[in-house]
Amino acid sequence: MQTEKMVETENAEQASGREALLFVTALCGTCQLAEKMLEIVLASGPCIPVSKLNINYTPKLREQWQIASVPCLVVLQDGVPVRQEYAMRSVVDLSEWLRA
Repeated sequence: MQTEKMVETENAEQASGREALLFVTALCGTCQLAEKMLEIVLASGPCIPVSKLNINYTPKLREQWQIASVPCLVVLQDGVPVRQEYAMRSVVDLSEWLRA
């Protein structure tokens, strides 16, 4: 997983293909757990690219995509959100979302 990455709305909309963004905050314990789960998924084999963003530094995306809380995993297709998940229930679920 890429480390903190700043994404402007224009860049996110210009992206092509499938990717995922994990929105977190620095002191969120649940976010840290989600990150650990994602690390396991990424280490277990190929999947779509995943980037981590601090939601405090992405107000345009937060508002545009109406992200209500963190952690939030947003799966994008050609820069357009196609799935938003707030509950990272298991590594198996995350693997399915990022490999489908």
